Amino acid sequence: MNHSPPSKALWAAELPRAAWMVAGWWRHRAMLAAAPRGDGRPIMLLPGLFNSDRSNVVMRRFLNRLGYRAHGWGLGRNLGVRTVGPDADRLIARIEELAATDGPVTLIGVSLGGIMARMVAHARPDLVREVITVASPYAGSGKATNVWRAFELVTGERLDDPAVLARSDAIARPLPVPATAIWSRSDGLVAGHICRSDDCRAIEVRSGHLGVQLRPEVLAVIAKVLAG
Repeated sequence: MNHSPPSKALWAAELPRAAWMVAGWWRHRAMLAAAPRGDGRPIMLLPGLFNSDRSNVVMRRFLNRLGYRAHGWGLGRNLGVRTVGPDADRLIARIEELAATDGPVTLIGVSLGGIMARMVAHARPDLVREVITVASPYAGSGKATNVWRAFELVTGERLDDPAVLARSDAIARPLPVPATAIWSRSDGLVAGHICRSDDCRAIEVRSGHLGVQLRPEVLAVIAKVLAG
């Protein structure tokens, strides 16, 4: 099914909504403090397009406080990754390193990071315990977003390239490991319905795209999924 990008109104509201969320973050401290404790499993956080591990600092600290061993991906800014080549090899090597000492790794990917988490889980399910995607448009055309031109510019890929289409179809296939998709129908950058699929658990939140990984409700959902 084809989906249109989010409306211009939702797109325009992204920055104000993110600012309002950050300003009111303190009101949710009690909810986050009551989140279920972790079991020490290794977790890797994969950032979204243009972003680095800094974008996931709040989530990483939250998960570490719960008792998990949360790590960044350690690969700098996310400027896109192909299914073959040195970029993909470095990502898989990093996950292999964590899995060698702590066992299969839970992957939590934000936006493009979630697409890459699914790519790894398909390629090396032996390394992956679980995948959680957050606002990741993996289940439909990349043109059902308001950032597809920026994606093409940064990555040098074209979404209508047959090789890119084939890769996208492969990533959207049901995963061989447990998977959860966290999505929002009010996302202003990517169509919410291409951030979920029937083959995995889908949890809807009310959120824009910018700063979604900082949103207290999203952090609380992730903690419940990990403890489930």
